[in-house]
Amino acid sequence: MEAERIYNFNPGPAVLPLEVLKEAQAEFLNFNKSGMSILEISHRAKEFEAVLAQAKADVKELMGLGDDYEVLFIQGGASLQFAMLPMNYATKEHPGSYVLSGSFAEKAYKEAQLLGVGTVAASSKESGYHHVPQQDELKIDPGAAYLHLCYNNTIYGTEYHYIPETSGVPLFADMSSDMLSRPLDFSKFDFIYAGVQKNLGPAGVVLVVAKKSLLEKTADQLPTMLRYNTFYKKDSLYNTPPAFCIYMVGKVAAWIKAQGGLAVMAERNAKKAKLLYDVIDQSNGFYNGHADKDSRSFMNVTFRLPSEELEKKFVEDAKKIGLGGVKGHRSVGGMRASIYNAMPYEGVQKLADFMASFQNAHE
Repeated sequence: MEAERIYNFNPGPAVLPLEVLKEAQAEFLNFNKSGMSILEISHRAKEFEAVLAQAKADVKELMGLGDDYEVLFIQGGASLQFAMLPMNYATKEHPGSYVLSGSFAEKAYKEAQLLGVGTVAASSKESGYHHVPQQDELKIDPGAAYLHLCYNNTIYGTEYHYIPETSGVPLFADMSSDMLSRPLDFSKFDFIYAGVQKNLGPAGVVLVVAKKSLLEKTADQLPTMLRYNTFYKKDSLYNTPPAFCIYMVGKVAAWIKAQGGLAVMAERNAKKAKLLYDVIDQSNGFYNGHADKDSRSFMNVTFRLPSEELEKKFVEDAKKIGLGGVKGHRSVGGMRASIYNAMPYEGVQKLADFMASFQNAHE
């Protein structure tokens, strides 16, 4: 079966470490000698409590965060967080301030806008989202409840390579597609959330890492399941959580630790990205990258070919040799190679070689 696996460049749900999949497979029917699958164990059982506690501890260790931060697991995807954040933290007097750098950043802002509590600090929409706004472009209201970023823009292939200075305004970030891909000073962020299906696990849960002081003071007038303090006070166990997803996130976090942590992930990811960007830059215009060079993502490499006909053939020919999921998002077209932590160097090398041979055959 392993020989039949392809190199999976899908943006999410996405590739998972083969070692993690094998480990989960081996204990799937009888987890920790319980006589039950992890899918069958009660979320109140001591076996699952240990899984939850270890996953939280490993995530915080990888991020270098202390006891002033808490890890939560919430359902509803990052899309629900788009609404929960302004519900819990923004008001008309102190609105959320948003940096628009792509589709999901824009969706987050629209949820705040619906509630009448959103403002725009900066936007690269007018230039086609080719870059993430830089520090000198940010116009942050000093009275804002928070500054919200989408740290990696999956569709457009752009990524922040700096942490904005906010002059005391809390910094919130959607890190769905680059969470735990590189070392950052995570202590500069007050609230981080990530749909795990891109870089950390299977679809079905959002990882939230936030300051306890924020989680303690969320709005009590909201429905119970829309309040962050519900999840905080009950250790993500107020209702039945997505237990298998949490288990898998824990496995992936342990795998990252075993590989050497975020510094090793960053080194690997930079080398993988360089393979593809070098092909693009040396193609004399046959391949055109979407992102400006100073905003290029190490997670999602996006590019166009000379025609849509060639793009269609590129996808078809790539699939024939075991390179799947390279078609770009329908809103921008072209190609997108998602090269998350779990994508092996060999897969990216095979794609880079294919890109070179495809160009030679169709110039």
